[in-house]
Amino acid sequence: LEVIRRGTTEIISEADLKIKLENSLKQGKPLIIKAGFDPSAPDIHLGHTVLLRKMRHFQQLGHRVIFLIGDFTGMIGDPTGKSEIRRQLNREEVKENALTYERQIFRVLDPERTEIVFNSTWFEKMSSHEFLALAAHLTVAQILAREDFKQRYVQGRDISVLEFIYPLLQGYDSVQLKADVELGGTDQKFNLLVGRQMQKDYGQPQQVVLMMPLLEGLDGVQKMSKSLGNYIGINEPAEDMFGKLMSIPDALMYRYYELLTDISLTEIRDKKTQIEQGILHPKACKAELARTITGFYHKPEKVREAEELFEKRHGKKADLSGADIYVPFYLSKNEWKDGRIWICRLLTAIDAVSSSSEARRLISQKAVSLNNETITDPNLELRLEAEYLIRVGKKKFIRVITDEK
Repeated sequence: LEVIRRGTTEIISEADLKIKLENSLKQGKPLIIKAGFDPSAPDIHLGHTVLLRKMRHFQQLGHRVIFLIGDFTGMIGDPTGKSEIRRQLNREEVKENALTYERQIFRVLDPERTEIVFNSTWFEKMSSHEFLALAAHLTVAQILAREDFKQRYVQGRDISVLEFIYPLLQGYDSVQLKADVELGGTDQKFNLLVGRQMQKDYGQPQQVVLMMPLLEGLDGVQKMSKSLGNYIGINEPAEDMFGKLMSIPDALMYRYYELLTDISLTEIRDKKTQIEQGILHPKACKAELARTITGFYHKPEKVREAEELFEKRHGKKADLSGADIYVPFYLSKNEWKDGRIWICRLLTAIDAVSSSSEARRLISQKAVSLNNETITDPNLELRLEAEYLIRVGKKKFIRVITDEK
């Protein structure tokens, strides 16, 4: 239970979990642990690995893990937390994304203890009558009691009938798999509880719901998301992964330690105490975090090279709070016209400013620097180079890398 509890936000219910674990031990039968992932985007980032690592914990405890790829539900899209109807993916997009998931998850999970399942296996075999019968398991009142749907309804925003169906499909996945435990983020609570209800309706023992927190991204505020650009992909080069980890706010370090490493909670608390007492420097603690996490996904020599490169670039001039660490931004070569780019266009392309007019204003205020030299000409055109260091204001430090693709 100590291993399972680590990092969790809520378990519904822990009493049920204890009973399931005791029965598993007595019968010598592993529990079925389910976690579903809709392949709505091709890359897996560290935010996803919070769930994957908890799955790994269950594997290490001897249980059976099912990595469910929602290739059927992925074409609908989970409405959780969305303020408007999502664009539906086509079968080819979902299939391609699902293949990348298969390639990436074994960087965290034990392949010999992981079963990959696609929910199209049962949904595509359903008759129209069977499919419609799922709708009887929830009422409109239950659906509209859900906070995100309630807000959209009150605000007059559209909600598609497909979005109403989504929680039923996720719940039915648990029925098909006879899941003992389902893992999900805190934003998934409604969907996870529907799984419990549907198992009860089908005469099955109800699954235990285990919820994990949503990991904040590089900004330390918004949840990690590719669409927000505040993510760290597990397939990123070691130097980029290390550099991004060094750029997170100091206060976020302890959360990353707890959710993304196996370092004991006692040791993490000790590090926090030592930093507060001035015994340990935040940069040293963050460097250990960066080495540890990068080491999960890259060979030791690559981690050493990444740290050496980071120190070479930032070691002498970096504010040790981590505030002026340059975050990599890959800019397509297509952005350069005839090997040149207008400075204001560059600043908008890398999301450093919201518009060219804002870029001009900041340049006039001498708030923009290029390779540590202040820019004064808003009409400056840059020649194509492999890398530029851009600073905007006191908080935005971006290493622009030209992507050859």
